[in-house]
Amino acid sequence: MRVWVDQELCTGDGLCVQYAPEVFEFDIDGLAYVKDADGNLLTDPGVRTDVPAHLRLEVIDAARECPGECIHLEGEDGQPVDPES
Repeated sequence: MRVWVDQELCTGDGLCVQYAPEVFEFDIDGLAYVKDADGNLLTDPGVRTDVPAHLRLEVIDAARECPGECIHLEGEDGQPVDPES
């Protein structure tokens, strides 16, 4: 599974960072971004990162609970994954 954040929809509430700080982090603009496996913040718009297997449930919960609905999940095939299913 891969994840990315649409900063145009991000409300900066920080639920994602609470659920999965290994995957999400705020930048100086107060918006959430994803991090790569080495913990580097990825700030390019639409950049995706792989979700570690042990964090999949936390990332799915973050996407489900996000008030801005800005967290997007993709399966191995590149197709969107609905966090509600």
